This record gives sequence, structure tokens and C-alpha cells, in this order.
Amino acid sequence: MVKAVAARVGIRELSAKLAYHLELLTPIEVTRHGRTIGLYVPLPQEVGLDDRERLLAAGRLMQAELERLGLTEKELSADFKAWRRKSAELTALSN
Repeated sequence: MVKAVAARVGIRELSAKLAYHLELLTPIEVTRHGRTIGLYVPLPQEVGLDDRERLLAAGRLMQAELERLGLTEKELSADFKAWRRKSAELTALSN
């Protein structure tokens, strides 16, 4: 199992030190006023990994971080489905 520990970084600090934080190659939990607004999960940079392997490794990091935050696949799936429904409704209204 991959153990992810995201660095918790405010959006202002992230903006000011973006290159530094991206070079660390660790997940970043981005906050605004103390609330999480996003999660950056970098792709591994090991030589010899193809794009598929890099994406799979990043997915494992993301899964470990979600588990650390106490989120389940079921919750994520329900949230994604609700977002898709709302997006479809907004698209239908604008047409």
C-alpha cells in the first residue's frame, strides 16, 4: 500500500512558490481560508515508466490520500454522479 501524506499549502503560498512545491513531487492539499479546495497529485518521474504506469502510480497516491482523509469510493462516486447530473441539467437549460 502506498502511503501518501499531502503537504497542506495555502493558495497564496502555492502561487508564490509554485515551482518549489511542484518540484517536491509530493501530493499538495491546496487550501483557501483553511478549507481544502483542491488536491494536486504529481506523476512519478522515475526513468523507465511509461505514461500508463505513471498515471497508475499517481492513482495509487490519490487513493492513499483519499483514505487518509476518510473518503470512500462510494462517496466519491455519488458526488461525481450528482455533479454530472447537475452539469447535464445546466447544459440542457442553456440550449
